[in-house]
Amino acid sequence: MARRLPVYLILDTSGSMTGEPIAAVETGVQTLVSALRQDPYALETAYLSVITFDSNAKQIVPLTELTAFQMPSIQANGLTSLGDALSLLANKIDSEVTKTTADVKGDWKPLVFIMTDGGPTDNWQKGLNEFRKRKTGIVVACAAGQGADTKVLKQITECVVQLDTTDSSTIKAFFKWVSASVSTGSQKVDSGTEVVGLGELPPPPPEVNIVV
Repeated sequence: MARRLPVYLILDTSGSMTGEPIAAVETGVQTLVSALRQDPYALETAYLSVITFDSNAKQIVPLTELTAFQMPSIQANGLTSLGDALSLLANKIDSEVTKTTADVKGDWKPLVFIMTDGGPTDNWQKGLNEFRKRKTGIVVACAAGQGADTKVLKQITECVVQLDTTDSSTIKAFFKWVSASVSTGSQKVDSGTEVVGLGELPPPPPEVNIVV
């Protein structure tokens, strides 16, 4: 079996995302999938999962090949259980990603993209401790708008980007960049290497600011 490149999108669907932001996220994911379907490398290796988090975290799309991927409709309400999302992500990496053993080369390390517009309302450190025990490739956290807590995101990953606003054109620009990043990851694994840092990803568009 071919080694897959698992890609996890962890999306904030809390109440503050109501209206334009949540609609833009839904469209953004669909645009991302359409773009990746045009890329022969991604089509061959990238598998996509979506986890949403509000008062609870749930996996709304299990790890799925691009041709079969369908984005369900998402609603915004409730709190921001980022810790719960990280714990769930850790469990899904355990159950969905094939590990490398003496006999078999497992999947590539998952790429993780987290997007949130607020500060976590649960015990995010607990979720982060679970998540840290898992092997992942690059983890990119996106602070959407001014209400997001970049300090928390910086503790999850070195690679943090910020969007000045959560309007649809900005969110769309973010998802376009994610799809370009997944394409880059797919091409790299095709040649036997993995993406390890932001410097290896395509440069982000002007709407996406790198937080240093």
